[in-house]
This record gives sequence, structure tokens and C-alpha cells, in this order.
Amino acid sequence: MTTTTTTKRTTLKVAVGRGSCPWSSSQLCPARRLHMCSSSCRPEGRTELKKLGLGPSVDLHVTEVPVEYRAVQNLLPSLWELYHPQLVVHVGVSGMATTVTLEKCGHNRGYWRLDNCNFYPKSECCMEGGPDCINSAIDMDVVCKRVNNSDLGVSVSVSKDAGRYLCDYTYYTSLYLGKGQSAFVHVPPLGEPYSAEQLAQALQAVILEMLDMLEHSMEKQLCQHSH
Repeated sequence: MTTTTTTKRTTLKVAVGRGSCPWSSSQLCPARRLHMCSSSCRPEGRTELKKLGLGPSVDLHVTEVPVEYRAVQNLLPSLWELYHPQLVVHVGVSGMATTVTLEKCGHNRGYWRLDNCNFYPKSECCMEGGPDCINSAIDMDVVCKRVNNSDLGVSVSVSKDAGRYLCDYTYYTSLYLGKGQSAFVHVPPLGEPYSAEQLAQALQAVILEMLDMLEHSMEKQLCQHSH
């Protein structure tokens, strides 16, 4: 990224998936790159989020990730390589969820359930030789507290178990590839109890808090390096 002496805002790329860049000292307020991926999220919430947007400083890309182990292994590396996002947010529907749930970590082992292609990895793990668990660089407890205090009308909670299926598999893979710069949000099915618009508003609030947290973290690091 080219260094500049102006205060011009550059684009922050955020990837949001349903089914999931270093800053220079002169770019303390860059446009943010976000990629959003989903593995089992209905399109209504995603469409509503795209309508709401994340502001002019966020370059939002949305990709659907199939509920297939091999598709995850093939697709996620290419997404990280293509977009170089500051943050990747994965969104999935959980039939057990009654709140918008922020997953704190991904797990490497325990993947023996068949995917949509009747396949599961023989090793039953995401990355052979990888750590058993990878935590997100995002402090989910803080994000949860801030959104719940915003009177949004949607309850947000945190979890340490994304399910040991494709959601967890996808999350761990993304955390591994992105060195922790990833998040996974489980949402309840539509109408149980929230509408697509309510879920989109909750996702918007959650993602903006995550981006704000990352931005302040980078500013702090840059200040420390400058001294």
C-alpha cells in the first residue's frame, strides 16, 4: 500500500461469507476491506445487509461458501489471496440459536460428519499439524457488550463452540489463513424470532464494532512503533 502524506481515506476491504493489509503510518483511517462469507445463511439477511451497507469507508464483498469440506479448502485461500481483507466475517444459520451468536474460536479436530457431498476429511481435522484451537483477534465479549448496550432490540451472545461441522471447519480455516483476522456469526432462522431486517441491522452493528476495534488496535500499534 502506497504511503501518502495526505489524510485521504482509502478503501477497507471486508469480506462477508455466508454458508466467510497492513496500514502505513499515514493511513490511520483507511477504507476497510471486508469479505463476508456464509455457509448456510438464507439470502434475505445478506440482501438486507447489502442494502443497509457498512458506510463509504468499507469495501464489502459477499461470497457464498458451499457446505462442503473440499469447497472450503479450495475457496477460502483464493478469497484471502484475491481480496487481501482486513477482516473476513462468516455468517451461518443455526437451528439451535435464539440470539445472534459471536463465535470466539475455531477448532481443528472432530470433523467426522458427512457434508453435502457425503464426504469428510480422513484426518478429521482442518489443518494437519495446526493448533487445536485458534482464537479470533476480535474481542467478542467487548463487541457483544457494546451491541447489547446499543438498544438495537436484537440479543447478542458469545460462544466457544461453533459446532464441529462446516461452520467450525470454515472458521478455523479462515482464522488459520488470516492469522486471526476473522469472525464467525451464527444467526437464528428467520422469524425465530427476528426478521431479515433485524438480523441485517444486528450484523451491521456487530461488523462495524469489529472494524472499529481493529482500527483502534492498528492505531495503537502504529503509535507504539513510532516511539
